Amino acid sequence: MKQQDAYLVLDIGTGNVRSAIVAPSGNILGVARADIRYYRDELYPESIYFKPEELWAQLKQLTAEALLQAGDVKINAATTTSQREGIVLVNKSGKAMIGLPNIDHRGREWENSFADKSRIYQLTGRYPTSLFSAYKLVGIRERRKESWNELSFFLSISDWATWELSGVPVYEHSQASETLLYDVEKGEWSDELCKLFDLSSDLLPSLSQSGSVVGKIKSAIADAWNIDGSAVIVTGGGDTQMAIKSTCPSVGDVVIVSGTTTPVVKLEGNYVTDEDERTWTSRDIALNRFVFEANAGVTGLNYQRLKEVFYPNEGYDVIEKELNENAYRHCSASLGSLIAGEKKPVIRGGFIFPVPVSHELTRGSFVWSTLMDIAFSIAENYKVLAEVSGHDAGYIWACGGGLQSKTLRNMIAAITGNEVRVRSGFEQASVVGAAMLCNEATGLDIQQSESAIETSVASSEDGAQYRSYYKDWKQTREQFRSIS
Repeated sequence: MKQQDAYLVLDIGTGNVRSAIVAPSGNILGVARADIRYYRDELYPESIYFKPEELWAQLKQLTAEALLQAGDVKINAATTTSQREGIVLVNKSGKAMIGLPNIDHRGREWENSFADKSRIYQLTGRYPTSLFSAYKLVGIRERRKESWNELSFFLSISDWATWELSGVPVYEHSQASETLLYDVEKGEWSDELCKLFDLSSDLLPSLSQSGSVVGKIKSAIADAWNIDGSAVIVTGGGDTQMAIKSTCPSVGDVVIVSGTTTPVVKLEGNYVTDEDERTWTSRDIALNRFVFEANAGVTGLNYQRLKEVFYPNEGYDVIEKELNENAYRHCSASLGSLIAGEKKPVIRGGFIFPVPVSHELTRGSFVWSTLMDIAFSIAENYKVLAEVSGHDAGYIWACGGGLQSKTLRNMIAAITGNEVRVRSGFEQASVVGAAMLCNEATGLDIQQSESAIETSVASSEDGAQYRSYYKDWKQTREQFRSIS
């Protein structure tokens, strides 16, 4: 029997890491995942890191498991995707020293060391904070001298995984957008930004376009996994951009990506920024395309953790069934979602409902109000994008595991007044996008079926109903802001 053609996708998120074997059609043949092990660094108040050798050992084990699940396959290509803003530092001996994820804020103490933040925004498309890579490097330079003196170069986390597979160090453009050292409009490393942060441009690897073939898989890795040594390694990209690709959008389309956080993005053909500096603008993995973004924060993570509280042993199908059956709606939530332009984040959260506690209040009531908080925060960020750049297509693309909830998709449709469209496989959007990228890199033309699109449409009555809930949601949000 002929082996089935397939791709290997290494996907490194904020909370977990997975290895997937995926067919060119986007059908997942095998997948294994694990939590990432993080450590605290006692030299900084807000630091967290991972050990690259441990993470790579996890990836090797997970890949072996995924290949076993997939059966008799021929891996023709491999690519990588990961959380944005995270980096891995490589020393002069060619060893990965330390991994700094997006949730590492060791640079927070130096955030105000640079006066002209508006100039940084103009060049990078994002207001500079310790979330971004340059500040992580500054934190290492200022307080980890032994590591700094050994530093040869750094890579995004996905590009580090590409380097481990191929031995070729490159930096992909969507990931470079997150460093504060890259001119997003020009699509190149910026000497001006390097000088501003006092970081040598020698630390910056060559840029590589997503979908480029950087080389073949290392022979030792091919032998260990029993993969054909002719398999090519394809430059990947940020997980948000990879998920966006799975929806097959056009310039001008809006896409919601519901993962750990929920980016709300509009695809642009030109570099667009907001004069009020509320948004991010990045390079897309598609050539000459930009991602104009507002982010609703850790909405997906909130939903996942609350599911573990209220529905620890049930699937999402049980939640949806109970949401449809439960008519009690007198519960509202504020759970720390973000809205572009808000000066003060909401750092306390919870639920508000009438007392004494009604017998009609169920676990579904709490989940419903959680979804409503997510939907309204998405809608508020969508309004910012539409205000700056416009949007009148009448539909929004959506993808990511958080949008498995039809209730949430219906809420978003009702509140924004747009159809919400998902494609088959939207739950595993970054892996599907990676398969499409590998198709392009290997010259395989597979067209997406329009019949695989599912649409959520809200009636005018639904819209009116959710507008009536908006006041309660805003009041709840302000109540928790007042105690933050």
